[in-house]
Amino acid sequence: MSALASIRAAPGLDAYMDLLEERLEQAVAARRGLLSEIGIETLAAGGKRLRPLLVFLAAPRAQRNSELAVAAGAAVELVHMATLVHDDLLDAADIRRGSPTAWAAYGADAAKAAGDYLFACAFTQIARTGDPRAVALLADAALALARGEALQRGQAFRPDTSVEDYLARCSLKTGKLFEAACLLGAGSRRLGAFGLALGIAFQIADDILDCTGDHEATGKAGGVDLKDGTPTLPLIFAARRDPVVWRALAGDDVPDALERVQSSGALDDARELAHVFAAQARAALDGEPDRASLEALTHAVVEREA
Repeated sequence: MSALASIRAAPGLDAYMDLLEERLEQAVAARRGLLSEIGIETLAAGGKRLRPLLVFLAAPRAQRNSELAVAAGAAVELVHMATLVHDDLLDAADIRRGSPTAWAAYGADAAKAAGDYLFACAFTQIARTGDPRAVALLADAALALARGEALQRGQAFRPDTSVEDYLARCSLKTGKLFEAACLLGAGSRRLGAFGLALGIAFQIADDILDCTGDHEATGKAGGVDLKDGTPTLPLIFAARRDPVVWRALAGDDVPDALERVQSSGALDDARELAHVFAAQARAALDGEPDRASLEALTHAVVEREA
């Protein structure tokens, strides 16, 4: 059985995902108008629903279909959707998941407002649980996202960005929301550490995929990070080895830069570090009741092709 198949076989997951999709549809359609329409289109574009899956797997089995678990899953997914809408706007990305982005279809002002709307929908969901701890966890993750975005903008076109600074950005932009999903499900500190490490591994894998340029697999254009001067781990490694890539990451127009990244060995080295963080995530699972599914997820995240 593959890693993903073993996760999908988790008891109660299908029922939870059905409840989640229903809740997401209700949340984005709650206020009629253009922003709701954009939210519905963003939701219809699909996604891995990885963050809600973490809520589900982290929760005790008797509580996996509880109101808190469903609301928390919807909230973390809505926050994630909001960041995608805003990221596409900032990156001027035309395509995501094979469909036009909100920015490409409706313009910058509408995309910015739609992202804000999705953030508001997320906090509406979590606030309705009446759980102040859950609200605080999501708020902390949202603050980390904003800090991570600011850090990324400050690192733009800086090929001298250190690996440590890159990892700090991954922790803020991706890891903290994974951590929040796990804590919303269970509250276990070990599972919080699991989520944080898994999120960093996921982001490294995502940055590797951007360098492969495989539009059919990822559903979005490749080479966006290099074009935007975003110093991801594979680009940092490649820039240290190839002065042409260094110039491209600094903003120079170098037509074959992405091919040079791919031939530099940087992708393999970046994947090796992703495996290190996946192993750190697994090390945090001692004593967890559903270790098998969570451990399988660490392999699926690093080995994915989309």
